[in-house]
Amino acid sequence: MKDIYRRIKRWAVLPAFALIFLVTGCADLTVLDPKGPVGESQSDLIIFSIILMLFVVAVVFVAFTYMIIKYRERPDRGEKDYDPDHEGNTKLEIIWTVIPLIIVTALSIPTVITIYELEEPPESSSEKEPLVVYATSADWKWFFSYPEQDIETVNYLHIPTDRAIEFRLSSADSMASLWIPALGGQKYNMAGMENTLYLQADEEGTYEGRNSNYTGSGFAEQTFDVHAEPADEFETWVEETQEDASELTQEKYDSLLAPGLLKEMEFSSTHLDYVDHGTHQGSDYLIKRHKDAFEEPLHLEGGRGVEDE
Repeated sequence: MKDIYRRIKRWAVLPAFALIFLVTGCADLTVLDPKGPVGESQSDLIIFSIILMLFVVAVVFVAFTYMIIKYRERPDRGEKDYDPDHEGNTKLEIIWTVIPLIIVTALSIPTVITIYELEEPPESSSEKEPLVVYATSADWKWFFSYPEQDIETVNYLHIPTDRAIEFRLSSADSMASLWIPALGGQKYNMAGMENTLYLQADEEGTYEGRNSNYTGSGFAEQTFDVHAEPADEFETWVEETQEDASELTQEKYDSLLAPGLLKEMEFSSTHLDYVDHGTHQGSDYLIKRHKDAFEEPLHLEGGRGVEDE
């Protein structure tokens, strides 16, 4: 009997250890440590949903335990506790229909409210005009165009803190998704269409961004850095880029669009002078110029540090 007790005790502690590992792992989840108002709203929604669902699970386990104890087979069980011909229970049927409706409603209302709120620039910086950045994905790199500043970067971008960023998302070829976990959730990039995503950084730092929609061979390397800095430092970077970077010619841009990996680059003009991939006219721009590249499997070499040929 003691051996059986020891075995039960040993196996009973496993769920506790599993819970400890799970909780300690959550401390490093970037989405639960947001650096801006958009990410904070989404983090609050995630935590609320988890707490509500854990409450539901706890109630279910308590009810389950009560049932198996109360209605278990036992020697003193009488005939009054057993009714094999029992049919239906209106009260119970109403309860187990209404409770799920309440749970779904409790999850839906804050979710819908948050979704609609995030379709507008954050209120915390409403006194400032959002900075417009065209984020264009291509296999397997990112082009960030600043039309107001007339500069463009490849695989990195600078943004000012405490100011909304209005990302206008499109793709030059396959469907991708722009995601900066520290600042907010993802939204899709599609050829011939333009989606708008508002994000904002309230803290200085360098944050990781990536394509969160699988697009083939170079998907893992389709990442970028986001440098969030005070407004004066951002303006200094803009001025230096305008003065030092070369112009992005159409011929140069066409060569960069070819499927493959690229290093970080910057230019003193944007590809919007030649094409906007978020419009119907620009949806097949890349395919017309690099059709042959898609007719056979691509073999990539190098990584983030690959040199542009």
